[in-house]
Amino acid sequence: MKVLDPRGFAAVCAAAAVVVGLTIAGCAKHVDGVANPNASELAAYKTEAASSSAAATSSRKAAAQAQAIGDNCNQFPTTTGVGVSKYNEFVDAHDANAADYNAKRDTAAKTLEDAANKVETGVNNANGALPADLQAKFAEYVAAARQLAAETRKMTYTAPVGALNDASKRVNDARNAVKDACPKR
Repeated sequence: MKVLDPRGFAAVCAAAAVVVGLTIAGCAKHVDGVANPNASELAAYKTEAASSSAAATSSRKAAAQAQAIGDNCNQFPTTTGVGVSKYNEFVDAHDANAADYNAKRDTAAKTLEDAANKVETGVNNANGALPADLQAKFAEYVAAARQLAAETRKMTYTAPVGALNDASKRVNDARNAVKDACPKR
C-alpha cells in the first residue's frame, strides 16, 4: 500500500489554487474611466467645511475680543484711579501752597505716565482684538494722561493753570469715554 506523500499533496493543492485564482481574475470585468466624486456631494461638503471653518474662526475671534475687552476694561478703573488720586493730592498741595508741593507734583506726573503706559501695554497686548472704537478711546486716554503729566511737571506756584486745567478736563473726558464704552461690571 502506498501512502500519500504530504509534500506532493501540498504542491498539487497550491497548483490548483493558482489555477482557480487565475481563472477568477481572468473572468473579472475591467471598467474604463476615471474615478470622480459626485459633484453635488462634493460641493455640499466644501460648503459645509468652509462654513464650519468660518464659524470656528469667528468663534475664536469673538473669544479673543471678549478676553481683550475684559482684560483692558477690568484693569482700567484701578490703573487710572491711582493717577486721579495722586493728581488730586497735587492740586490740593498747589492750592494750599504746601511744603511738599514739588514732591506731590512729581508723584502725580509719574503716576499719570505709569497709568498711560499700563493702559497702552494692555491695548498692545490685545494684538488688535479690541474693537476699533474702544481701542481709539484707550489711545485717547493714553495721549491725554501723558499731556496732563507734562503740564503737571511744568507747574510752579506762580505758573498759569489754564493749560493744566485743559489737560485735566481732557483726561477726565477720555477716562469717562472709556468707562462708558466698557461693559458694566
